[in-house]
Amino acid sequence: MTVATMLRLLSRIGVVCVALVAISLIGVQYARAIGHNVALAHELRSVEGDVAALKAKRAAQGGKIRRLSDPRGAVPEIHDRLHLVGDKEAIIYLKHGRQP
Repeated sequence: MTVATMLRLLSRIGVVCVALVAISLIGVQYARAIGHNVALAHELRSVEGDVAALKAKRAAQGGKIRRLSDPRGAVPEIHDRLHLVGDKEAIIYLKHGRQP
């Protein structure tokens, strides 16, 4: 083997090594980006679930506010929570007994 052949072989090996390092660095960067995107997608799904739950809770609370704003809807709530009654009204408490 001549010096020129050895030099050409070493330069080809060097180029292959540099190419492998560059490809591996690019692969690592893509893997990090994909991992980051997957984590963000999971977080986004979680946040969207929270938003849907909060919207449902808001709708339920809005319905309750509308019901309590009307005297016909507020009276049963007053009876249940405060145990208050109006004139000519009475609360009768029933105790569950044993079944024979």
